Amino acid sequence: MSEKSFSLEILTPERTVFTGSVISLVAPAALGYLGVLANHAPLSTTLTPGKIVCRETDGQSKIFQSTGAGFLEVHHNRVTLLADGIAS
Repeated sequence: MSEKSFSLEILTPERTVFTGSVISLVAPAALGYLGVLANHAPLSTTLTPGKIVCRETDGQSKIFQSTGAGFLEVHHNRVTLLADGIAS
């Protein structure tokens, strides 16, 4: 049985860092790390600097390092992550 996916977009003021379908996302929220899977309840939260990990539909994981504050919104299987900066 295949895992359900959702749309993820990671943005900074300078560029689009990632756009695609993923199976899971772990991001550094203000009160600790937050996990998101498909069909997650609507959510808006602030983010802190830290590691962002997403697992793509092919099973590969991508890791990004957030270097500043940010914001995360989950709504109807679409996740938008806005970050002040992402280290290359």
